[in-house]
Amino acid sequence: MRAMSGGHVEEAVAEMVRVLGPHQDRDWQVQAGPVEWSCWKTAAHVAHDLLAYAGQVAARPTAGYLPFDLTVASDAHPREVLQVVTACGGLLGSVLAANPDTRAWHHGPTDATGFAAMGVAETLLHTHDITEGMGVRWRPPRSLCAGVLSRLFPGVPEGDPAQVLLWSTGRADLDGHSRRTSWIWSAAIS
Repeated sequence: MRAMSGGHVEEAVAEMVRVLGPHQDRDWQVQAGPVEWSCWKTAAHVAHDLLAYAGQVAARPTAGYLPFDLTVASDAHPREVLQVVTACGGLLGSVLAANPDTRAWHHGPTDATGFAAMGVAETLLHTHDITEGMGVRWRPPRSLCAGVLSRLFPGVPEGDPAQVLLWSTGRADLDGHSRRTSWIWSAAIS
């Protein structure tokens, strides 16, 4: 698997829109799988994280997150929320492409591949949460999951990359392993 990049972020966002777009007129106020948020709020959270990561990479702070936030209008239709996710994913993808050798803060110095992997992970995992909440059958793409695992979860068990990623984040069982109740990814580098 090649190192994660802005193109992978945009691929993950396109997959999110492809999967959720046909369900934009459903009730997005239902709980998104195992998270405590609604499907709507979970999608807005993805946009928030993608924009936050783009800001970090663009500004290159060495300690802490930039003091800004994304607000999605509370009356935005799910179609519009997905457009905001697309915009924020495009911003992260672009800033990563323009700054492939940069480092910025995310609980320590993190390189562009780490920010790309986090953007992909947030998008895939929360798309899974939303589809679970809506009762839509979907599995995250294996190749993107493999890239996330390789960059953010060193030392996880072998197996189907989608299943292992879901297990790594406490969302699924994995044969021969206890279900995770807490986890953290390793984005920072030395």
